[in-house]
Amino acid sequence: MSMITRISRSRVLLLALAGMLTGGCATLMASAASGLADNLSSAMLNQDDPETVRAGAPSYLLLLDSFLENNPDDPKLLTAAATLYASYGAVFADDERRASRLTARARNYAAKAMCETYSAACDWPGQHYDEFVASLGGVSKKQAEVLYTYGFVMLAYLRAHSADWNSLAELPKVEALFDHYLAISGADANGAVHTYMGILLTLRGPEIGGKPEEARAHFEKAIALTDGKDLAAKVEFARGYARLLYDRELHDELLNDVLRADPYADGFTLGNVMAQDDAAILLAEADEYF
Repeated sequence: MSMITRISRSRVLLLALAGMLTGGCATLMASAASGLADNLSSAMLNQDDPETVRAGAPSYLLLLDSFLENNPDDPKLLTAAATLYASYGAVFADDERRASRLTARARNYAAKAMCETYSAACDWPGQHYDEFVASLGGVSKKQAEVLYTYGFVMLAYLRAHSADWNSLAELPKVEALFDHYLAISGADANGAVHTYMGILLTLRGPEIGGKPEEARAHFEKAIALTDGKDLAAKVEFARGYARLLYDRELHDELLNDVLRADPYADGFTLGNVMAQDDAAILLAEADEYF
């Protein structure tokens, strides 16, 4: 399993809907459609049947595309469309070619939103790491929301293109991006970023540059920020940190906590139901893994 494929298994990608769809998209579209975006995104996140979301979300994708026909340069619409396309492509598109197309569209939307918001970002595609990091330093807190979307979408895109080993070169950029996002956002940061960082820091073992203890701190922060309601963070903690260090006790403790928990929590139900499915699979495989 490649390092990027590890990202593909993360149901935490759904948390982007809570952080961005209800924020960026709802704010813009509420005035145009009487709160449609806010109500719809909330309904998706609180749905306990993933297949219902799988079947219904494409209509919303087309709705966002229709709004962009008349407002192609609006950063809020672009980030909303990028988020939903990336979430759907990463989680629900089982066909690899379809996932590739959907996340590529998401990346184009996110890149355009970032370019419209911060002109230096227009040169990010294709930049070397040092150039990218130097440019990243100019992003301020007022652009943090769009930066978050760009990072999330890049993870989803890399997941869908995991067969391309050139994609590995992009991972350090994503890590640097989320580091900068946390630095400029402070207490306003989306807690899901801590889970993303935990995943990124455990993609490699400590002997080849991984940082498991930093990752543990991020996973624990993600759990604390939601009072344990985010079950996906615990699953990724077990999958990333506990398996990396062969800590069977922590692994089983986290996953059993997930299975015992009530998945119904405002803004997390959909992700929690899927996290419980993942937890059951990981526990079933544990004897073979450890």
